[in-house]
Amino acid sequence: MLGYGEHPPHPAWPNDAAIAVQFVVNYEEGGENNILHGDAASEAFLSEIVGADAWPGQRHMNMESIYEFGSRAGFWRLHRLFTERNLPVTVFGVAMALARAPDVVKAMQKSQWEIATHGLRWIDYRNFSQNDERKHLEEAIALHQSVTGELPAGAYIGRTSEHTQDLCAEYAHFEYSADTYADELPYWRQSAHGPQLMVPYTLDANDMRFATPQGFNSGVQFFQYLKDSFDVLHAEGLAGAPKMMSIGLHCRLAGRPGRAAAVAKFLDYVQSQERVWVTTRLDIAHHWKQKFPAPASV
Repeated sequence: MLGYGEHPPHPAWPNDAAIAVQFVVNYEEGGENNILHGDAASEAFLSEIVGADAWPGQRHMNMESIYEFGSRAGFWRLHRLFTERNLPVTVFGVAMALARAPDVVKAMQKSQWEIATHGLRWIDYRNFSQNDERKHLEEAIALHQSVTGELPAGAYIGRTSEHTQDLCAEYAHFEYSADTYADELPYWRQSAHGPQLMVPYTLDANDMRFATPQGFNSGVQFFQYLKDSFDVLHAEGLAGAPKMMSIGLHCRLAGRPGRAAAVAKFLDYVQSQERVWVTTRLDIAHHWKQKFPAPASV
């Protein structure tokens, strides 16, 4: 609960950057709840149908098509926005979803995007036993490697249980976990398997708020919130206390035209500012480990 306190460490970002900006594209479409996947009910989370109910034993065709938009169209719009500007991205990729979209994976890799694991399925793990969740994580890692040709170096499960962080710490190839929202700088936590680097994510500078009560209802609101967040952190960095800013995007949400316009406007704004390091989560993890190696104990 205390964190870094009044005087957080100076991260010494590359090129004396005043802020590290990190964009995440969540690729989940095809891994969500669906009775066709053997699930008990349809998906009910993060869609245009705010407050949707899960339909036990039934397909929800509207929900399925909303998710399908993300893989068919939304991903490609976001991909164009970032590749046209030559900006790096970290993907949180659900293994089942990636396995169903080989052309999407090829596009990510051609653009040299980092692909971190987002678990086997885009489902809620809070009621899974530790062993059952471990089995899903093992399968996710194996499928991720099969699809991408590489072991994932980062992990963000998202809809976690109390076991998730320690389970991810069991695997040495995970150089960081993003399953925390507790800070604006990376930090080390003591896991059951030794020090674990946490690179915090965000749920506020995140297009998921288009799909939640009291969230964004226009691209103008989204852009203004992102700009305000950036401006505060950038000013703090210029004053001598640099931080990191995470921005979360979803293909089926920010990939819609009216929201993509806000993303494009923000990307252009970020690129117009001085001393900004736009990077991947893995590069942030590598930098932090070099500057602040794991302590003997946390």
